[in-house]
Amino acid sequence: MKKNFILFILLITSVFVKAQILEPITWEFTTKEISDKEVELIFKAKIENGWHLYGMTLPAGGPSPTTFSFNEIIGAKLVGKVTSQREPIYKIDPQFDMELNWFDSNIDFVQKIEITGDEYNIQGEIKFMGCNDETCLPPTPEEFSFSGKKSNTSSAAVVNSDKADTDTVKEVILPEINNNNSTSEQTFSTDLWAPVIEKLNAFEAEPLTSKDTSLWIILLTGFLGGLFALLTPCVWPMIPMTVSFFLKRTKNRKKSIRDAVTYGVSIIVIYVALGLVITGLFGASALNDLATNAIFNIIFFLLLIVFAVSFLGAFEITLPASWTTKLDSKADSTTGLLSIFFMAFTLALVSFSCTGPIIGTLLVQAASMGATAGPAIGMFGFALALALPFSLFAIFPSMLQSMPKSGGWLNSVKVVLGFLELALALKFLSVADLAYGWRILDREVFVTLWIVIFALLGFYLLGKLKFSHDSDITYISIPRLGLAIVSLAFSIYMIPGLWGAPLKAISAFAPPLTTQDFNLYNNEVHAQFTDYEEGMAYAKKVNKPVLIDFSGYGCVNCRKMEASVWTNDEVKSIIEKDYVLITLIVDEKTSLAEPIVINEYGKKRTLRTVGDKWSYLQRSKFGANAQPFYVLLNDKGEPIAPKYSFNKNVNDYINFLNTGLKNFK
Repeated sequence: MKKNFILFILLITSVFVKAQILEPITWEFTTKEISDKEVELIFKAKIENGWHLYGMTLPAGGPSPTTFSFNEIIGAKLVGKVTSQREPIYKIDPQFDMELNWFDSNIDFVQKIEITGDEYNIQGEIKFMGCNDETCLPPTPEEFSFSGKKSNTSSAAVVNSDKADTDTVKEVILPEINNNNSTSEQTFSTDLWAPVIEKLNAFEAEPLTSKDTSLWIILLTGFLGGLFALLTPCVWPMIPMTVSFFLKRTKNRKKSIRDAVTYGVSIIVIYVALGLVITGLFGASALNDLATNAIFNIIFFLLLIVFAVSFLGAFEITLPASWTTKLDSKADSTTGLLSIFFMAFTLALVSFSCTGPIIGTLLVQAASMGATAGPAIGMFGFALALALPFSLFAIFPSMLQSMPKSGGWLNSVKVVLGFLELALALKFLSVADLAYGWRILDREVFVTLWIVIFALLGFYLLGKLKFSHDSDITYISIPRLGLAIVSLAFSIYMIPGLWGAPLKAISAFAPPLTTQDFNLYNNEVHAQFTDYEEGMAYAKKVNKPVLIDFSGYGCVNCRKMEASVWTNDEVKSIIEKDYVLITLIVDEKTSLAEPIVINEYGKKRTLRTVGDKWSYLQRSKFGANAQPFYVLLNDKGEPIAPKYSFNKNVNDYINFLNTGLKNFK
């Protein structure tokens, strides 16, 4: 969940308070006079970068559409319906498995009215839902009012006072509930609904989110990719040749070591520069769009298939020989640091046939994680692993004697990479399959193909499968046997997935479980209560702490937490035995028995649905409005642990639950 903080200016103390209330979509209301009797009501939605506002027509079972309700119309009548200034973007959303539409930049909505009296007054409410790549806000109400007189000059519309100047910091007060309004006589327990934002923030600690760890994951992925690249026939033979060249280039050992280190640094500079150029040309957001674009995924799927077939020995992919020849001549004709740099560049080109697929996959994965520096960080990790041997062997030349000699084992490494490329290619095809709704690669088909691929890899490592360019295997080495066991064991591990087992190890690659036709898995955690007051009353009766789960039907990350964290045996046991679980769905559309008028930030709002009520509870009591959001409470409604948001680390979640139990006792 993105940590965007809004400054709250308290009217009395003028103290700035940090909160987790997100407001990526704001509204401004104006009018435009068409004639003496016709006026256009204009609803201007201002949308922050990275967020999108859902359109007005969405299929059932998906997120909430943007709706305009006109609750009071005096002296005028509506002409037609609300229309948008432009058409929304239509895309297949793989998470909902349906076509949705939204606006990703500022958009105006227009409603035409006909004035029937001397004055008009119109009041109503917009309900809208905004999302970004990580989280969704619950359906949010925004009240509006327009008033004016029949005139030949200009519109006299009244814009909501708190939206009159959207460029200034909004003055707000702490949320409070106004139960004296005649619209509803329902009252809330002051203890259970009392704000606990300061108490919650007093715990200070909060688990790392995916955003906090993404750069480390990219760096580690790049480093592992570099280690794989080292073991390919394009790179491994270059290590002793290059190090020996530097050691023989001069009798001064310190200078030869310095040259080798410079060579390694040059490799890092070249690959990091590549990452920076990719980001500079396309931008992080454009790369992220490409990573989720169906056509791009099809192209990348085909590209990986070509590389995989090449790795398996069907043909060899090489760059034009003239490129490396020119660089070799440059390295020979120059001296000093420039000569070493050209040598490093030559290595990058010569090794392309082996490193190209690894680099391409790394760049796509880094871009899809949404970090601006992702491609550069990934390339740094890759180049660091690639450059380390050249520097280490130059510093400790005696280690060269213990280096395994080039041979058939290097070709085996390429074949292994070929199998891995085949498996990874299916991941990109799966994205396109979900986007277009082909349903040719449902989860059981995907899992079946992975089982076959990794089983064949295991048989290959055992020598039971041989390609035309493979050397004869007289015996199976211990490392090769170990890899074969891992590959075959992984195939067996995936077999229960054909009947619906969650297969957490491949959840990031496989299609969602909803695409599987035959599913026997039934190990989900279900809430004991879906009503806050009822759940709190039960918790007091049985003397147990409470786990509040603010969720939503349209919350994708909520489903990820439920599938990857709550299904853990220890987590499931703690929740079911030691806590009272209350799940509050903030986009629940069931109408309240009576609307409730509240006073929030100095503005009256009307809660009309159950989801409105729980969304307001989250905002007013805990100072947050994004899901998933978890809080642990005692039976008085007071926090007993830090808040927890989207973080799929099971150990972190267990610590979160255990902290609450310890403090409760």
